[in-house]
Amino acid sequence: MRMKFPQRGVTMVEALVALVVLSVGLLGIAGLFVESLRSSRTALLRTHAVNLAGDIADRIRANADARDAYDTASYAAAPALHGCAPTAAQAGVNCSVADLAEDDLARWQGAVREALPAPNDPATAAVVQFVRAPNPGRPDRYLISVSWQEQGAPLLSYTSELVMMPRPPIS
Repeated sequence: MRMKFPQRGVTMVEALVALVVLSVGLLGIAGLFVESLRSSRTALLRTHAVNLAGDIADRIRANADARDAYDTASYAAAPALHGCAPTAAQAGVNCSVADLAEDDLARWQGAVREALPAPNDPATAAVVQFVRAPNPGRPDRYLISVSWQEQGAPLLSYTSELVMMPRPPIS
């Protein structure tokens, strides 16, 4: 049997259904794109945290005689700059081992503040804890912790441990 009205094109209902299906697919892709951007930012911040922890570990290794001067808890206030390292504005000055350690900590904490979003408690953003060896001839430990908090996310942190043998006294 032949139809009286042959179908010649797409009906309005079919076009709307196709548009709805396409829209749902595009919304899904947009959601994946936003999540991808968020994950990329988190990965970038984690990379900064790892690099910053490595930076202070290198500073501690370079100034190993300072030992507990790198413990951030030993400073009542934030560690102060002593101008030990040269900058574009001034030449560096000669500093004691302890002053260099404090200067290193102050510069490092400033770099952490610049690179990472601050956590709710800014005092926890960049912490170094010195753990003296329990016995002579055993290594000292430094626990390095970098924390940050992205907007609407829980507190994130990266912790590293540096193990160093104390240097024997120079005679």
